[in-house]
Amino acid sequence: MSKFHGLEGKKELTKAYRQFLANWARKLSWKGAASTFNTSWEKVFHAVEYMVEWGKAQRSLDNIKAIGVDEVAYHLGHKYLTVVYQIDRSCTRLLWVGQDRTEATIRNFFFFFGLERSQQLRYVCSNRRRT
Repeated sequence: MSKFHGLEGKKELTKAYRQFLANWARKLSWKGAASTFNTSWEKVFHAVEYMVEWGKAQRSLDNIKAIGVDEVAYHLGHKYLTVVYQIDRSCTRLLWVGQDRTEATIRNFFFFFGLERSQQLRYVCSNRRRT
């Protein structure tokens, strides 16, 4: 058996170790997880990134009937993110984050979400005002 058994492609960390680090990164800061397990912040970042991508690939976007759209300031000087949540009674979760709070940004969400899913929406909630 190769010493690289269990590795994916050219990845330096095994799947199991990436999952382990990402789980600890939920409990500690990323720097804290790196220090605790004698690894680098970058390896913790890549472990979290791997788990986020895995989760996105596993999630279903079917049967969403209600979404909420909001904006989040992330930097002084009017820097915003647009966030879209599923707000159905049976499920509340973050679906998408986009840079800025423009019409183009929300169009990008609907492009990502797809025409068929968008047509199945029954409620779209927002506290944004037109200016």
